[in-house]
Amino acid sequence: MSTIEIHPLSSPLDAVVTVPGSKSDTNRALIVAALADGSSQLRGALFSDDTQYMAGALRALGLTVLTDETAGTIRVDGQNGGVPVSSADLFVGNAGTAMRFLTALVALGHGRYVLDGTERMRERPIQPLLDGLNQLGVRATAQHGNGCPPVIVETDGLHGGRVRMAGHQSSQYFSALLLIGPCTRDGLEIDVDGDLVSRPFIDLTASVMRRFGAEMRHEAYTRLIVPGGQGYRARKYNVEPDATNASYFFAAAAVTGGRVRVEGLGRDSAQGDLRFVDVLERMGCRIIWDDRSIEVIGRSRLHGIDIDMSGISDTALTLAAIAPFADGPVTIRGIAHTRLQETDRIAAAVTELRRLGGGVDEFPDRMIIYPALPHAGDVETYDDHRMAMSFALIGLRVPGIRILNPACVRKTFPDYFERLARLTA
Repeated sequence: MSTIEIHPLSSPLDAVVTVPGSKSDTNRALIVAALADGSSQLRGALFSDDTQYMAGALRALGLTVLTDETAGTIRVDGQNGGVPVSSADLFVGNAGTAMRFLTALVALGHGRYVLDGTERMRERPIQPLLDGLNQLGVRATAQHGNGCPPVIVETDGLHGGRVRMAGHQSSQYFSALLLIGPCTRDGLEIDVDGDLVSRPFIDLTASVMRRFGAEMRHEAYTRLIVPGGQGYRARKYNVEPDATNASYFFAAAAVTGGRVRVEGLGRDSAQGDLRFVDVLERMGCRIIWDDRSIEVIGRSRLHGIDIDMSGISDTALTLAAIAPFADGPVTIRGIAHTRLQETDRIAAAVTELRRLGGGVDEFPDRMIIYPALPHAGDVETYDDHRMAMSFALIGLRVPGIRILNPACVRKTFPDYFERLARLTA
């Protein structure tokens, strides 16, 4: 379907929801399982474009990766810190985690590797990671000299050492090196130049590493340290439900004054995007936590808020979509780096909110959204899954909201619109 219309609710939402496995957790676990000392099984794994690109790239590198989508499992036969083949051409679509993590992974190999993606991926910077790898003795270059893919990695292994990388664009550069650190002889010390964005994803990376038997530590996120010679131990690994994708259903409760409980996520989750419920709490919602679920209870009116979302920027669009329904301005700041993601997310959100009659001020690192009931209209998604999923929430309150190119949600949540339709039926 090229367009899908969202139908408003006739009464406040009241639902129990499950969401698929976390993309961030699945792709981290795939990399670590590939480096482990035997066969690992990932249970509850996400099957989407991003994870399929990662699995396919690992196969192209000579690993055995067996998937069972019906059972939600992936088996990976690890190579104990090695890369089986000496050359490969890897295509990763627009999967940022796959591009960044695999660029670091192949540095452990011996040979020449080329990584490429879609036209948008060819616009997404990766130079800080290439700089880091070059400091470690690997020849890693952007083929066109512009700091973006295609990437060429020429390597004779990676022993470890100390590097310095800029932190203002993406934490994925740092996670990429952290994930391979335990398989180096000397370990890694990574100094952060400037502020590190999306810090909770570093905590998620550390959690995945720990569950496979390796440790890392940090000094207030200014220096990240991984001892060498640890390796990873193969295991059965349970992937958590995706906290970012859960944010859409939490926001649905907030914007409709309803109630939603998401199962499988609780207090012990390592996913930073669960902090989105704290944002909703500040806007007036009631939050109920336990060990295995989170419940959001909306109110008749949301409050305006001024908030730095640099740590949970993947949920910034979720907040932007429900912001027009608040009783005061909503300022979303600390998100300059989101201009470099699947699309320029600040510009995209501002454009589409204005298209629907909203008042928005745009700045390099933030946007201010003013109260204004949106009207019917088409929403351009810019081939960005988070634009599609977030702006669909407006249609829960406003008739005539049509999402263009809804298939882009295959990137991380292939059946999102089917699940949303079941809630609104």
